[in-house]
Amino acid sequence: ELLQEKDMMMMLRQLMLLTLSTGVASFVVPQNALARGFISATPFTARSSLADTKRYLSAEAETKEAPAPPEFNVDKLDIRVGCITKAWTHPEADKLFCEEIDIGEEEPRQIASGLRAYYKEEDLVGQRVLVLANLKTRKMVGFPSHGMVMCASKDDKVEFIVPPEGAEIGERVSVEGYDGEPATENQIIKKKMLNAIFPDLATNDEGVPCYKGTPFNTSAGVCKAQNDLANAEVA
Repeated sequence: ELLQEKDMMMMLRQLMLLTLSTGVASFVVPQNALARGFISATPFTARSSLADTKRYLSAEAETKEAPAPPEFNVDKLDIRVGCITKAWTHPEADKLFCEEIDIGEEEPRQIASGLRAYYKEEDLVGQRVLVLANLKTRKMVGFPSHGMVMCASKDDKVEFIVPPEGAEIGERVSVEGYDGEPATENQIIKKKMLNAIFPDLATNDEGVPCYKGTPFNTSAGVCKAQNDLANAEVA
C-alpha cells in the first residue's frame, strides 16, 4: 500500500510538471496526500491553465508576509559620561588625538578622535565628554581605540557633546521612552546599528542633542553641544 501511494504521489508530481510545460493536465490532490511528504504543496485542483498552476505553486510565497526589518533605537547605544584624563597627538596621523578617558571603569578607555583641526591638545585634559562605549576596539593608524567621543558637527564646526555639571562619571545617558538594554559590541557591528540610529541624532535649536527630537538626559539634566551648536549632526 505504501509503495502504491508513493507511486501515486510521484505520478502527481509528474502531472504537475506536465501542467507547467503543456497546460493541459487536470487533477485533484487528496487532502491527506501531504502527510507522507511526497509533495510540498497544499491540496488543490489544477485546471487546464498553465497560469493557474503557476499561481498555485507560487501561492505560498505570495501569501507569506516578508518579515519586518528589525528596528534599532537609541537604547542600543551605551553612551557614558566621561572625562579626558590624558591626551596627546597621534605620532603618525595628522588629524588624530589619542586620549585616555575615565568612564567609571577600572581602567581608562583609550580612544582616538579626529579633532586636531578643532581643538588644541591643552583643551582636552579635564574636558567632560560623552563616550559611545559599546564599540569594539579598532586600530586607528596603529592606535587601539575602544569607543567614540560624541560630537556635534555642522559645516566646518565640530563641538564636544558635554554632560551637565553634576552628572556622574560612568553614568549612562538616557533618552525618555527608550529604556532597553544596550547591544553588545559584536551586535553593534554585525547588525550595522549605527547606520540605523545615527541619522536620527541631532542637536535641536538650543544645541541639545536629541534622538528623534527627544533630548539626551542624565541624572543632572540634559546634555548640550559645548558651544550650543544648533541643528547639527551628532555622532
